[in-house]
Amino acid sequence: MKFISSSLFKLSALSIAVGLASVACGGNDDPVTPVTLVGVEFTDTPVPVSDADMLNTKSSSSAIYKYSDGSSKTYPLSYTSLFKSTSEINETGGKKYASGQLFDVNMNPIMDPKGDPVVAETADANSLLKVGSKLFLVNHWEYDNILADGQKSYKVANWYSRMPMSMNLSEISQAADGKLSVISQKPVDFSSVNGGWIFCFGSQTPWNTHLGGEEDYDLYFVPGEKAYSTTTAGLKAMTEVYFNKTKTANPYHYGYATEVAVKEDGKYDVTKHYEMGRGTWEMAIYAKDGKTAFFGDDGSYSGMFMFVGNKANDPKAGGSIYAAKWNQTSADGSDANTTANITWIKLGSGTYDEVKALIDHGLTIGDIFETSLAAKDGFVPTRSGSAETIWLKLKPGMEKAAAYLETRRYAAYLGATTEFTKGEGVAINHADKKMYYALSYIQGSMLANDGGPVDDIRVKANNAGATMTFDMASSVKDKAGNVIASDYVPTKGYIEDMLLGRPITADAKGNTADTAYTANTDNVFFSEKLRTLFVGEDSGNHVNNFVWAYNVDTKKLTRLLSVAAGAEATGLQVAEDMNGHAYIMSNTQHQGDWLSTQPPALTTSLKAKAEELYGKNKYDTLNYYLQADVGYIGGMPAVK
Repeated sequence: MKFISSSLFKLSALSIAVGLASVACGGNDDPVTPVTLVGVEFTDTPVPVSDADMLNTKSSSSAIYKYSDGSSKTYPLSYTSLFKSTSEINETGGKKYASGQLFDVNMNPIMDPKGDPVVAETADANSLLKVGSKLFLVNHWEYDNILADGQKSYKVANWYSRMPMSMNLSEISQAADGKLSVISQKPVDFSSVNGGWIFCFGSQTPWNTHLGGEEDYDLYFVPGEKAYSTTTAGLKAMTEVYFNKTKTANPYHYGYATEVAVKEDGKYDVTKHYEMGRGTWEMAIYAKDGKTAFFGDDGSYSGMFMFVGNKANDPKAGGSIYAAKWNQTSADGSDANTTANITWIKLGSGTYDEVKALIDHGLTIGDIFETSLAAKDGFVPTRSGSAETIWLKLKPGMEKAAAYLETRRYAAYLGATTEFTKGEGVAINHADKKMYYALSYIQGSMLANDGGPVDDIRVKANNAGATMTFDMASSVKDKAGNVIASDYVPTKGYIEDMLLGRPITADAKGNTADTAYTANTDNVFFSEKLRTLFVGEDSGNHVNNFVWAYNVDTKKLTRLLSVAAGAEATGLQVAEDMNGHAYIMSNTQHQGDWLSTQPPALTTSLKAKAEELYGKNKYDTLNYYLQADVGYIGGMPAVK
């Protein structure tokens, strides 16, 4: 193993004690040579074989800490579930509810047509935060997948395609051995920002708050588009279920980076950052400058966006939004040989107050653009969020509204690239000035001759996806020739071979991607001190999804966690030092979402074992389907 410079590490108190005990001294006056940590290596968790192991979320890896005197120490790792979606520790109004319980604008529990609580089983983002002397966890619920009677929510007659969503705030206790547990938990109240819609992945800001992605898949279609019924259904759900028909939902209240700032007394402030733009944000993440943020823009015909703030650690002070132009430099576009130069188009500048005023004014897309479903003189053909071409013409004086309320659509209008497919997590490697961007699938809009009005991205299809790498630089000029005020501007994009999925013909268990490599990357997190990119999967190609560790120096890829069969690995965060301990946060969601390629006998066997291990509810629904874990991989001392 190639180890990085010891200057990037300091030892935890435990590691110092272990290291110094091995140093020989020639006498009381001889200087003691400090023993430093020079690298951490992980061992593999095997692909599960038995039904019981396949239905379990488990790590059997170890972390090997290696020191400058040649010694090493091995720390066995294990997965701990802090709580499940069905755990009744969520308290509001003097009553306890399941952790995944969803609430309306008055913080009353939402009930389904049969009178059962609507409990989300889709745990997503985590932020383990140290606030003063206390530890808190903010966790997301992304969507409601299945009702208590086992029916898919969106298939139930006279019900809704999606539900208003929520987050939890838990106070966490930490034992001397590092084990975490929940002291108390409460739902986050989003009534001050008109509720929430599809809270997906998230990040932790340089100023120690939680920043969640509000993944607005549904609310951006325009009248006349084939998918416009999705938008009307979503607005109907917010109006009838969340607001109880006391208010009509406005699509421009959803699709923003959403901040939860936790205080030591357990109180919190919620902010939707309108000034950062509106989109299908899987997440937003800030560079350490506290000014530069990047977004994961999910869905088809999506883009790559950057926000550069005017003031460090204060996004509400405003800033500028930029959209990337992909200028492909490799002719064949074959997987790891794909390269492109990146240029940036400025969409606009504005502050939180300015954008909020536009929303409060009641603008609609018809106030911002003229739209046409067919070619029309003076209109620009665009694809933005769907495979349908929409022709647009900006109305006079609507530049700022377009930049902030129709961010992806305006990017396409100005010539930025909106051909990415399922952009997911984003991570930043500051030391090497690299940004990592997860693409769950490479298909559709990313292929050559995809049928869109432009064809910037021309790569080979890969159903197992990839994680792209972008080199970053300072003093970069935008398309208009103005210097972008950031030291972290992506300028070149490419795919590293080890971060590319490997599709295969279905194996004996139904895996259609090689289990020795990542497939359908979703969450990513880069640990500066471990020099490691952590990857969580949302794969329709692995029967069991995994969390991986990829050391950027040694290029070693290691499987750290196997999550319950059919579940997605979510909530990825690496806390390098929480009171002398390190944690890799990881959740599950939608357990039992079986692959269609699984042999029927395997699916039958897994269902039988799931009934044995988890039981059924009163509707004869497997509890396995209704549960999601919020937890962490533990066992590591802090890396300082």
